[in-house]
Amino acid sequence: MTSSKFPDRPPTPYDPQPPQQPQYIIVLPHYYRNPRHLLRHAFRRYIYFAAVLILLVAALFFLWPSDPELSFSRVHLRHFKIHSFPKIAIDVTLDVTVKIRNRDFYSVNFRSVLISIGYRGKQLGYVVSDYGRIKARASSYVNATLELNDVSFFSDIIPVIEDLARGSITFDTVTQIGGELGLVLFDIPIKGKVSCEIVVDTRNETITHQNCYPEAFNLEGDELLQAAQDFLEAQYLSDIK
Repeated sequence: MTSSKFPDRPPTPYDPQPPQQPQYIIVLPHYYRNPRHLLRHAFRRYIYFAAVLILLVAALFFLWPSDPELSFSRVHLRHFKIHSFPKIAIDVTLDVTVKIRNRDFYSVNFRSVLISIGYRGKQLGYVVSDYGRIKARASSYVNATLELNDVSFFSDIIPVIEDLARGSITFDTVTQIGGELGLVLFDIPIKGKVSCEIVVDTRNETITHQNCYPEAFNLEGDELLQAAQDFLEAQYLSDIK
């Protein structure tokens, strides 16, 4: 019987661990901010926010498009005559100068300026001006002559007789403008309207009183202004041909 012998392994050398560095723990106390510093920082942020908001509101106020301002700078009655036979009718020639003021920081391209005259809510006639352009923050004057010949009053015969007996007759004049603001990329449509009451002395054929005021657009005014613009465009195309 054979016995096997295993050789003895050499002992493993023991390396001692290096000494560890001492560890320190630093405990810091909780830092409390000064309330005044917090309030000052928050107040400064609110001031910045309010300043930016005020600048935005101011920019919108000055740059937001608005309708042009219309006013009558001159109204002159050139001719006025009353016909009593065979029917009551009038002849009126009215010279009007309209001031158009552009309050925006953009130029205005107006397609037409329509001036109409009426009596007791009934339109008697109108005249339409041509195209034009107004610079930013500027004004322009439009001259127009409104001429009516042999205009009769069928439905308002009694009020006309009363006005003639009183010696004065009141007419309503309405001026309307339609156009666009000339921006870089697109155009914004604008409209303006002003109405005037004109009192004419039938004895000396002069204007004794006039009262003008701005007025809001209605459906009838939009249709009349659109018809005038279509008429001008058709006339312009016919002139080109």
